[in-house]
Amino acid sequence: METKSAFRITPQLALGFLIIVVGVLFTLDNLDIVYARDYTRWWPAVLIIYGAVKFFQPDTHSSKFWGGVLMVLGAGWLGDNLDLFYFRLRDFWPLLLVALGVMMILRRGTQSYAGSATIFGAEKSVDNSSVTNASVFLGGSKRNVHTQDFRGGELTAVMGGCEIDLRNASISHSPAVIDVFAFWGGIEIKVPQSWSVSFEGTPIMGGYDDKTFRQSTTAEQSLIIRGTIIMGGVEVGN
Repeated sequence: METKSAFRITPQLALGFLIIVVGVLFTLDNLDIVYARDYTRWWPAVLIIYGAVKFFQPDTHSSKFWGGVLMVLGAGWLGDNLDLFYFRLRDFWPLLLVALGVMMILRRGTQSYAGSATIFGAEKSVDNSSVTNASVFLGGSKRNVHTQDFRGGELTAVMGGCEIDLRNASISHSPAVIDVFAFWGGIEIKVPQSWSVSFEGTPIMGGYDDKTFRQSTTAEQSLIIRGTIIMGGVEVGN
């Protein structure tokens, strides 16, 4: 018996519909049926709709954060275009930094992470704790994790590099979750070939690269990587 999957509105689906609407609008303008300029002032509604879809998806906190940012920006520009109020992004952009800082604070779990912070230097260590973290600012950190009960952790790289080697680790309670934040920095995570890895983050002018090779299609140990990548990169490999 075949089961039909439930219809789900995704950001990609919403964006596809919006692109179709824009294409139809400019076609009608070329045919002198409508005047496109009367409608283009409503373009910030695209940000509001796309942000709302992203915000209300059952996804990560970072997706909800950036969905909310898009909705606020769209509402500001739309109100300005309709002469409802005055909005200029350069007057309010520092609030994005405030919101980003709040997000970083709220996304921290209640677990007690064992780790260290590296500033203007390099740090190498062997970690046997179940939950580990590393924070790097203008420096580098390399950590080898050997625990057989890895549960996750937190990796932060700001204008620096962070590397965590999990090839000698094991996950007894799957899935393990690693929260990442890379800003003008890079994070490299090495995992065993028997693990399955999934990414639930938000790259902004940055990228995520999965170079893992799995030995089998059924993996009992899984790792979830969540977080935000801004003008940086996160790479996962074996």
